Amino acid sequence: MIPKTFNEVIDLGDGREIKLETGKLAKQAHGSVVVQMGNAMLLCTVVSSYKESTLDFFPLTVDYREKFAAAGRYPGGFFKREARPSDGEVLTMRIVDRVLRPLFPSDYRTETQVMIQLMSHDEDVMPDALAGLAASAAIQLSDIPFETAISEARVGRVNGEFVINPSRSQLLESDIDMIIGASADSVMMVEGEMDEISEEEMAEAIQFAHEHIKKQVEAQLRLAEAFGKKPTREYNPGKEDEAIEKKVHEAAYQKIYDIAKGGHSKRERGEAFSAVKEEVLALFSEEELEENEKLIKTYFNKVEKEAVRELTLAEGIRLDGRKTDEIRPIWCETDYLPSVHGSAIFTRGETQALATVTLGTSREANTIDMPTHQGEETFYLHYNFPPFCTGEAYPIRGTSRREIGHGNLAQRALKGMIPENNPYTVRIVSEVLESNGSSSMATVCAGTMAMMDAGIKMKKPVSGIAMGLISDGDRHAVLSDILGDEDHLGDMDFKVTGTADGITACQMDIKVKGLPYEILVKALKQARAGRLHILEKLTETISEPNESVKAHAPKIITRRIPNEFIGALIGPGGKVIQELQKSTGTEIVINEDPVTEEGIVEILGTKQEGIDKVLAKIDSVTFKPEKGSVYEVTVVKVLDFGVVVEYNEAPGNEVLLHISELAWERTENVSDVLKLGDVLDVKYFGVDPRTKKPKVSRKALMEKPERSPRKEDEDQKS
Repeated sequence: MIPKTFNEVIDLGDGREIKLETGKLAKQAHGSVVVQMGNAMLLCTVVSSYKESTLDFFPLTVDYREKFAAAGRYPGGFFKREARPSDGEVLTMRIVDRVLRPLFPSDYRTETQVMIQLMSHDEDVMPDALAGLAASAAIQLSDIPFETAISEARVGRVNGEFVINPSRSQLLESDIDMIIGASADSVMMVEGEMDEISEEEMAEAIQFAHEHIKKQVEAQLRLAEAFGKKPTREYNPGKEDEAIEKKVHEAAYQKIYDIAKGGHSKRERGEAFSAVKEEVLALFSEEELEENEKLIKTYFNKVEKEAVRELTLAEGIRLDGRKTDEIRPIWCETDYLPSVHGSAIFTRGETQALATVTLGTSREANTIDMPTHQGEETFYLHYNFPPFCTGEAYPIRGTSRREIGHGNLAQRALKGMIPENNPYTVRIVSEVLESNGSSSMATVCAGTMAMMDAGIKMKKPVSGIAMGLISDGDRHAVLSDILGDEDHLGDMDFKVTGTADGITACQMDIKVKGLPYEILVKALKQARAGRLHILEKLTETISEPNESVKAHAPKIITRRIPNEFIGALIGPGGKVIQELQKSTGTEIVINEDPVTEEGIVEILGTKQEGIDKVLAKIDSVTFKPEKGSVYEVTVVKVLDFGVVVEYNEAPGNEVLLHISELAWERTENVSDVLKLGDVLDVKYFGVDPRTKKPKVSRKALMEKPERSPRKEDEDQKS
């Protein structure tokens, strides 16, 4: 018997609906829900162990997977099953995790796993916009402690009108692509890319999405009520001791405040804070430490956060001595690495990124093969964050989710400034060499300069800045160019990138509840001032893209040829194109335009001489003589019935000059008129309808001899 199901419907206001269902699938999970929009269906489950973890942090795992069967496809590769998550899946995990994690109790230490799976795909629905809704709905159906229901929604703008959860085709026409995460009363997360929009327009888009999210939150609460809201489970909240807390506060607060006010470097400040911590620990006996050391350190961290925040709110002074809107010293350098196609160093305070650019053909494009999206990226950016950049040593076990997320943000910031006629596939690699505050924004700046150094004709240079906010409800301090410590202790950290004319990408995590939109706009405008300051430093180093690529970098020429000549250029078994690449030292890639069905030939080479030879070969292969035109040719072969001639303007393109077209007089022996290597002019008559072969003539360019009266009489009699 099919079990009873409980359902809720969310009306998007344009004829589309989102349906929530529970009670049918995955009933052993602590909470499960199916979210459906069109034919797209996601199953989300949540399980939280009833056994407390021994870890000193909240062990939450958010997992999102797209099943190939959902789109009626097989996984690519040798093993025909899903394996490690794609970058797209990891990015969806991150946007869900960032909203959920702060809403669990700060002292909750139980292993918790949220699993979201795309089970059915719809071409007109982008499932990542539904993942946050699914996760929150599943938690609402469980007994897991959670502060408030949330949801996430994508917002686009097509022809000036905002669209909620647009399709991929609509996004192609949209100048905004943002995902917003929020509860009913607070925006908590924003991530996306834009086409140089203003700060006010960005705030309007967030507000639009928030209104729809409120309806999605209400639907979750109705579903949980109909299903039967479970009592929130009890858990061990951890030990508290007011006496210890007071003792730590009295011993440490003023010392931390004074150190924070000293404007020290990261290392000096860290050593000073550690010394105070040791002094605090020394106030307790060995027995007290054995029982409460972890609690004492927790209270110390709390005091440290309180003191630093108060310093900024009360005096407008930051950890390194800067004012709230002050940017750290910046220095930049381009063309640092001699062998790469483009390079740049960007250093801001104690954060440094070294970016390299590599140029290639469409063969080097990044292939995207997901159940929901297939395609290629001809511009992509990879971000590396090695342990030494923060003075640490730990094992490197593959690319982290953080590295994927930060690299994607920088890629989205820059990709809109790549011109449409750029012939290259462009790969940027950012190596973070030092980090104390927003290496992703340093990556954007270094990436901009490296592309300009490589000769990529960027539409406009892009810069980025990381911002922070400290608020106690009445007082607000917006911080420009935040440090790593300020990121940790603040109420909002957000990264904004853009040109001089508008925002191109953003990433926000907002921790303060009910942040007024006026404060958000103020923070964005302060970010704009910082961005423009940084942009000025970049353009002082390199004001515009180099005129051409470097001498050792490959030059690329793109040529379109009629579809019918592709085979001739490739040759049997690829023989022609392989020999051409070998002899010219070039790389040749041929693709077919799906619209015009033309062949798109990409020629990549470091030497212009080799490229010119390939172009000459293409001209030869695609050469089409015009009827009635005269061409210079060279004799390449002598036969009994004529000569084979080669068009001088199209080497390799040959045609037969028949013996009857050599001269007006009868020719007995071809060799009496022409020999190998002779150069002459011929007239092209098109395809002979009788022989079905091209016809050229030499005699047509010669004056026809006058006939004698006797000869004419003989001709008439005959």
